Amino acid sequence: MMFEKLKPYLYVTFLQFGNAGLVIIAKAALNHGMNHYTFATYRNLFATLVMAPFALVLERKTRPKLTLSIFFKIMVLGFLEPVVDQNLYYAGMQYTTATFAVAMTNIIPAMTFLMAWICRLEKVNIKKIHSIGKIVGTLVTVGGAMIMTLVVGPTIGLPWTKGSDVSQQQQTATHVSAGDNMKGSMMIIAGCLSWSCFYIVQAITLKSYPAELSLTALICASGTLQGAIVTVIAEHGKLAPWRLQLDAGLITMIYGGVICSGLGYYLGGIIMKAKGPVFVTAFSPLSMVIVAVLGSFVLSEKLNLGRLLGAVVIVIGLYLVIWGKMKDEVPSNSKCDPDEFPQVDQHIPMTINGTRSGKQDNDRVAIEIPSTDEKFKKVNGN
Repeated sequence: MMFEKLKPYLYVTFLQFGNAGLVIIAKAALNHGMNHYTFATYRNLFATLVMAPFALVLERKTRPKLTLSIFFKIMVLGFLEPVVDQNLYYAGMQYTTATFAVAMTNIIPAMTFLMAWICRLEKVNIKKIHSIGKIVGTLVTVGGAMIMTLVVGPTIGLPWTKGSDVSQQQQTATHVSAGDNMKGSMMIIAGCLSWSCFYIVQAITLKSYPAELSLTALICASGTLQGAIVTVIAEHGKLAPWRLQLDAGLITMIYGGVICSGLGYYLGGIIMKAKGPVFVTAFSPLSMVIVAVLGSFVLSEKLNLGRLLGAVVIVIGLYLVIWGKMKDEVPSNSKCDPDEFPQVDQHIPMTINGTRSGKQDNDRVAIEIPSTDEKFKKVNGN
C-alpha cells in the first residue's frame, strides 16, 4: 500500500534523472557535431523498436480499437514532442548551455497548468487560497524564465571550472551573448511550449485510449516517420547526416530513445492517469540541479548571475504551483467541504393517485431525510 502511494513520486524522480543525464550527454554530442534532426529521428526509431514488442505482447487483450480520432491525436502527439520539441530544444542548446536549457524547462509546469485549466483538466477556484497560489506561481515562473533569458550579469566561477581553457570559454560566451543567446532562448521556450501541449493532448488521449505501452509505441513510430520527413527537407536530401558511427552520438540516440522517449512516455502516462498532467511536470527543478552540478564537472560550464537569479525565481514560482496542486488532493478520511456542494431540500414531495369509494383522491407524501432517526411524515392534500 505504501509503495502504491510512493510510485508516482518514484517514477517522476526517475524521469528527471533520466532527462538530466540526456541533457549532459546530448550537449557533449552536439559539441562534437551531432545533427539534431537525425538525433531526434533515430532516437524515436530506437524507442519504437524497444517499446513495440512489449506493447504487442502485454496489451494484446486490453488494447482499445484504433479509431480515426485516436489516430489523429497520435499523429499530433508524434509531431509535438518527438519532432517540434526535440528539434527546437536541442537546436537551442547549441547556442546556450546545458544548465540554461534544462533550467528553461521549469516553465513547462506553468504552461501545462494554464493549458490544463483551459481544457478543464485542472481545478481552479479563485475563492480558494491554494488556487490563487497556483495562479501567482504561474506568473512568477514565467517571470523567472524572462530573467534567465534577458539578464546576463557577472560570471560565477566554480572551483572545479577554473582549470578549464578560460580564453576559449570567454570567446564562446562573447559569441553567444553577441547574437545567438536570444535565438537559442527563443528556440528552447518554443520547444517547452510544444512539450506542454504534448502533455495536455496525451492526457486527453489516455481517456479514450488507456493503453500506455501501445500509445507510447505509436507516438514514437509517428515521431520517427514525421521526423524523417522533416530531416530530409531540412538537410536537402543529403545522406551524410544519416550515417551512424560508434561514438557519443549513437550512445545519446539509444539512451534518449529507450530511457527518455520510451520509458518517459510510458511512465508519464501512468503518472498522468493517477495525478494529472501538472504533477508530471512538477519535478523539473530536480533535473536543473542535477545538470547544474554535472554540467560544471563534465562540460566545465560556468554560471552567470542572471541565470542563477532567474532559476531561483522559477523554483519559487514552481513550488507555489506544487503547493496549490497538493491542496487540491483531499484525503479520503477528511471531511468534505460543504461549500463544494449545493444546498438540497430535505423534503422530497411525492404524489400518490388512487381511488377511494369511487372518488379519486390525491395523497401527497413528503419524505424527509432525517439527520437523526426521525420518521416519515404523511401530509394529506386534495
